[in-house]
Amino acid sequence: MEGISHAIAPTLVPLPPKAKTNLRCNGFGSFIVRSKIHPIRVSKRSRVFAEIQNDHRERLDFSDPDWKSKFQSNFEQRFNLPHITDVFQDAKPIPSTFCLRMRTPVSEEFADGYPSDENWQGYINNSDRVLLKVIHYSSPTSAGAECVDPNCTWVEQWVHRAGPRKEIYFKPEEVKAAIVTCGGLCPGLNDVIRHIVITLEIYGVKKIVGIPFGYRGFCDSDLTEMPLSRKVVQNIHLSGGSLLGVSRGGPTVSEIVDSMEERGINMLFVLGGNGTHAGANAIHNECRKRRMRVAVVGVPKTIDNDILLMDKTFGFDTAVEEAQRAINSAYIEAHSAYHGIGIVKLMGRSSGYIAMHASLASGQIDICLIPELPFHLHGPHGVLTHLKYLIETKGSAVICVAEGAGQNLIQKTNATDASGNIVLGDIGVHIQQEVKKYFKEIGIPADVKYIDPTYMIRACRANASDGILCTVLGQNAVHGAFAGYSGITVGICNTHYVYVPIPEVISYPRAVDPNSRMWHRCLTSTGQPDFF
Repeated sequence: MEGISHAIAPTLVPLPPKAKTNLRCNGFGSFIVRSKIHPIRVSKRSRVFAEIQNDHRERLDFSDPDWKSKFQSNFEQRFNLPHITDVFQDAKPIPSTFCLRMRTPVSEEFADGYPSDENWQGYINNSDRVLLKVIHYSSPTSAGAECVDPNCTWVEQWVHRAGPRKEIYFKPEEVKAAIVTCGGLCPGLNDVIRHIVITLEIYGVKKIVGIPFGYRGFCDSDLTEMPLSRKVVQNIHLSGGSLLGVSRGGPTVSEIVDSMEERGINMLFVLGGNGTHAGANAIHNECRKRRMRVAVVGVPKTIDNDILLMDKTFGFDTAVEEAQRAINSAYIEAHSAYHGIGIVKLMGRSSGYIAMHASLASGQIDICLIPELPFHLHGPHGVLTHLKYLIETKGSAVICVAEGAGQNLIQKTNATDASGNIVLGDIGVHIQQEVKKYFKEIGIPADVKYIDPTYMIRACRANASDGILCTVLGQNAVHGAFAGYSGITVGICNTHYVYVPIPEVISYPRAVDPNSRMWHRCLTSTGQPDFF
């Protein structure tokens, strides 16, 4: 995890009493059908976090006629957004300073605003909700089924709609807002920074700073905060990377909150993945403990698209698009060579979304390997045997592999990075070496080319799709903070933007469901058999 790590002792998640053996708990009081063809590999980290999530909800007895209402009550309680009034009951809201009157008039005639401003109905009601699940599965055996009970009873699950509120809990002139970017690079970081700053200024905030190089910037005496304004950020979205810089790890939560107190920061916007969000939630809790009137809001940043509940995270679309260049190059190399084999390794520590979507988009992949599905290289059902078949029938082949796939095939080092993540073995190089060795042993010439575009993709600027997503996420992060919410993150759910308590999205990494329609589509595209 990026940012602040927490050690947790692992435990297994027991299935509820009446759950069928082919169902597994998804950590949200729901069950997902376990594919008989593709057994799901549940990592220790996933089991740990699933148990934590399990503890947040009461155990349901499906023989109880009121189980449905109890589930919904528990769900509503878990997804209730932490608010400043939870600690400061006497906090009074003021009319919002965010409105269309902030638009620049084109002439003196409209100096006091346009006629349309008077009837503007652009605020979100606090009672507005977005439906979390939109498919009513009729059976647990339906592809991708996610059911609350073994009978797939329809249960509505609602989350809070994001956007500007009519009343706010911070006076803009008293706000000092800070933005921090943690973890690795991701396309769209600058876009989010830009729109957080612009939206803060529209509210009337004058004091906006960037914390350099992640959480480290709070306590490193060699690093100073960066003043931000519309003028500073106006064109930063035209470049990749992060204006503020990124890093992993950092000081303790207490030290970070001490620094926030000293600096007078009362709004903190945190851009990062699961680990960074865990840190943001810890900062939120520490601020509450000290009775500090601070809003801490996260914006999920993970190129792997592995944040729970979200349709997608920013940078993912760009990554899939940029991966096409590498895949096409591998295809041309393989197709142009005698017995050519192209291997492309893409991002995806725990989740294979980039590899799966990039394979689907290209139409040039013969074998897609992801972390969620174990595979054999050798043996009658192994990858190498299928490669031999492809060479004999097609004359060439292209493999797309996620970086976290097949780690059981590589010798473990037990080394970790600054975020506490296990340093992965290079599965791409391993497959390249094994392919060369295999074809040499069976006496068939093979021309193997290996491409790893990881850092080229991470450093790209966001494409148009991600640019829109980043814009709305940045705006809604500011709206959420001014509405008085803290310890929340903003994302897109069923095409609508929502606020979710941070603990609900960091329980464990979102993973590709091998029984989902999307994975089935990928298998249809590649035509690959099972390798296990």
